Amino acid sequence: MKSLYIVVLLVFVSKTQAQELLKLEDAVKIALENNYEIKLAKNELKVDELSNSIGNAGMLPTVNATVVNNNSILNTTQTQADGSERTLDGARNMNLTYGIGLDWTVFDGMRMFARKEQLNILQKQGEAELKLAILTRISDVYLNYFDLVQQQQQLAAIDTAIVISQERVNTAQNRFNIGKASKLEVLNAQVDLNSDKSSQLKQLELIKTTKIRLNEILARDVQTDFVVTDKIMVDELLKYDELKSSAESQNPQIQVQLLTKNSAEQQLKQVKAGRYPTVRITSGYNLTRSEASLGFVTQSSGRGLVYGINASVPIFNGNQQNRNEKIAKVQLENATVTLEQQKLSLESQLNSAFTSYLTNLELTKVEAKNLDIAEQNLDITLSKFKIGTITPIEFRTAQQNFLDAKVRYSNAMYLTKIYEITLKELAGNLTF
Repeated sequence: MKSLYIVVLLVFVSKTQAQELLKLEDAVKIALENNYEIKLAKNELKVDELSNSIGNAGMLPTVNATVVNNNSILNTTQTQADGSERTLDGARNMNLTYGIGLDWTVFDGMRMFARKEQLNILQKQGEAELKLAILTRISDVYLNYFDLVQQQQQLAAIDTAIVISQERVNTAQNRFNIGKASKLEVLNAQVDLNSDKSSQLKQLELIKTTKIRLNEILARDVQTDFVVTDKIMVDELLKYDELKSSAESQNPQIQVQLLTKNSAEQQLKQVKAGRYPTVRITSGYNLTRSEASLGFVTQSSGRGLVYGINASVPIFNGNQQNRNEKIAKVQLENATVTLEQQKLSLESQLNSAFTSYLTNLELTKVEAKNLDIAEQNLDITLSKFKIGTITPIEFRTAQQNFLDAKVRYSNAMYLTKIYEITLKELAGNLTF
């Protein structure tokens, strides 16, 4: 068997020499730089950061420069106090006002402070959503990468079967040539070899489609060819209590929903602020000028400071205030219910994934022992076949048992890795 492994290894090396070796950390780095969902999440966070300002919360005054120029040309008739009349056709009148004005809301029932707190929450929510997008995409990279590792392992197992089947064909042909075997034995050996080659072609197709899917996640040319490492390392030390504790504080979906609830609380405060008075102060510096062709004053001008205060108290607005408050309370209640629902769902997912993780962890140990037994059995069977003490059917059975054991072991390792990644993603501590 060792000689067969050497042959298979040489074949594998010759196939992969011209291909890029894509390490897991390199795949993660490429995804972080290129993935479209991560880019969109980053841009959404930038919007939240830019929106989070005291000006957007309404705490700062507004300053405007204004120019108003009104002109008229009128046919004017004026009756004086003594009864006489003055008439002028095409009388020109002009009023010009320009200056700078300030308008500042100094009290609005604390609405501006609730709005600023809501903007802080929205920024934190954007950060949590970015983390969620990163964890989701990195999890996709992990799952597809190790799926490809598994597919390569199964291809190596099929390559081993092909080498063994080819040796069986050669042995059968030699035995036929010296008259110790029938043509039927040669044909059966050739059929089994062709069957293994057919499995190889199907496996190569599966590897190709998996590579295309991984390239898509990495947001690069889907035709980029590469190979991955040939081993799956499993973390066997995961503890449920530690995962649950981490999930409660770090799971990004829980964090997003908790921030959604906090945002609903601030929205309710803003709505309640509508019951309180609003106080604004105004100030400015204006310049005015007016001209009239007919009248006691034909021209005037002025400049100076203007200021004032404006206060309004809501008394009745058609019960709109009560309706808005009830709606805001319902929205807060919905956010609370959704948060509790997600916590329960998270705990359910953790329990289910951890149970599967433990089961597959034990299964890998069983399949590892079974693979060792199947390998020994094939080694002994191959030796006996060469000296003609067993039938081709017995040899093929041993060969198929070895191939099945190798595939089952690879699948068990892959499934264990999937549940490990899932648990770490749910706990919010999937490292990248």
